[in-house]
Amino acid sequence: MWRKILSFLQTANLRIIGMLAGGLLGLLYLVVGFWKSLVFAGFIFAGYLVGRWLDSQEDWRDVVDRLIPDKSRD
Repeated sequence: MWRKILSFLQTANLRIIGMLAGGLLGLLYLVVGFWKSLVFAGFIFAGYLVGRWLDSQEDWRDVVDRLIPDKSRD
């Protein structure tokens, strides 16, 4: 089953994947509400950032500096 899903995601048009993601988030909004859905999306985004950081093996300080630039440098 997971192979079929992975194969579909690799070959599917990005519009279809976007529609599926939007439908899932819409369903989540209807079931649990706006704020809980927003927190859930925040956790997904944080997980994406951690995964990207682990993939690139960057130093976490560089990632934080890029996300939150130091105001004293300006």
